[in-house]
Amino acid sequence: MEAMDPRADQRPVLDMTPEGEFRDPAPRQVTWLDRILARLGGMAALVALIAAGVVVAGVAVAFLALALPVAVVAGLIAFGSLWWHARRGGTRGRTFSFVMRR
Repeated sequence: MEAMDPRADQRPVLDMTPEGEFRDPAPRQVTWLDRILARLGGMAALVALIAAGVVVAGVAVAFLALALPVAVVAGLIAFGSLWWHARRGGTRGRTFSFVMRR
């Protein structure tokens, strides 16, 4: 009767010990191609990590290159504003201080 069932070869085989525990499937034989592909995959992962590090470093350098002129201009504007405030207050030549009230 099993010969009539076309799916008989596709059914899973349950391999059990006499104690009722399932047996693990037999390990596959490792071929030379498996070893080469494993080594190649490891090298590819290493190259990908190095490339990601280079990209992060490049983004950091680009951000620094964009942020540095903005910081310099903002510092010059702040210096000019403080200098003008000190000059208009009549404290030319003397140091000036700010008191912060809370």
